[in-house]
Parts: sequence; structure tokens; C-alpha cells
Amino acid sequence: MFKSYSALAAVLLLGALVIALPVLAPTVEASEAAAPQIKATALTCSSQVWPDIATSCLRSNDGSKKILEARLVTARR
Repeated sequence: MFKSYSALAAVLLLGALVIALPVLAPTVEASEAAAPQIKATALTCSSQVWPDIATSCLRSNDGSKKILEARLVTARR
């Protein structure tokens, strides 16, 4: 019976430590230098492949704001 209580106490202690450790960790803030740099690429729409198609290439040239469907993926049944 003593072994059961000591095992239960050990599990409860480990569980409390797992819950308490994130509270004790130091806080970290991202700086401007740590932010990823996104390069603007001037590729033509015809050279882009699915699924990495720019949003500007999905819009039609006639002035409407509708986004064209790039590819429809369905499960065959």
C-alpha cells in the first residue's frame, strides 16, 4: 500500500512540475531583425506552378474582384 501511495505522490509531483515549468520560463519578444524577410519577386503568372500561385495572378484582368479557381481537388468516390 505504501508503494502505491509513493507512486501516486511521484506522479502528482511530476504533473505539478510540468504545469509549473512554463510559468517559470523567461519571456522572449521578437525584434524587427528576427522577423523573416519576404522578398518581392517579379515573376510572370505563367511561370508560377500550383499551389504557389500569387493572389494577383488569380484575379482577372477585366477589373472584377473575383478570384479565379486555381485548381479543384476532390476525393474520387
